[in-house]
Amino acid sequence: MIEAERKARVHDPEGVMRQLDARASGRSDVYRDTYYDDPAGTLEKEDRELRVRTVHGPDGTLSFLTYKGARVDEASGSKPEDETGVMDPDAVHAILRGLGYIPVIAFEKRCRNYKFDARGREMVATLVRVPEIEGTFIELETQTVEGDLLPALDDILAVLGELGISSADLTTELYTDAVRARRN
Repeated sequence: MIEAERKARVHDPEGVMRQLDARASGRSDVYRDTYYDDPAGTLEKEDRELRVRTVHGPDGTLSFLTYKGARVDEASGSKPEDETGVMDPDAVHAILRGLGYIPVIAFEKRCRNYKFDARGREMVATLVRVPEIEGTFIELETQTVEGDLLPALDDILAVLGELGISSADLTTELYTDAVRARRN
């Protein structure tokens, strides 16, 4: 599956949150993401990602192992994604290190997630704050297949427009890159 996604800066977070609250119930979670690569940085050089995410939410803690392939759409940064739940994140971290991967960056994201249907698609909107990065972002995504990617991205842009997000606010900058820049 491909995660069709657009990310944008949000200039009126409270206004966008009110609009999303009108569409669906929101859920606040704190993500702790750790990205791995081999010592040569092969995954990053090939535009791929390997991540362990632990989500702390009101109902408890869940963890996931995610692999993202290289971008299939440069304009949006959309990537094929495979993800699975993890019962013991400490064991997964140990396994990845045992296989020769090293943690290259870890950071926290404070998120408010909304799931809703729009334009015949199940969508997830996430308002994101990364304490190390200035501002609020919105990620709007849906799962699709390669032949449906461009129509899915068009639907995402339409919904973002309904939320008052303009094309000038779109970004493909990765949080990992922004956090690295901030730390340097």
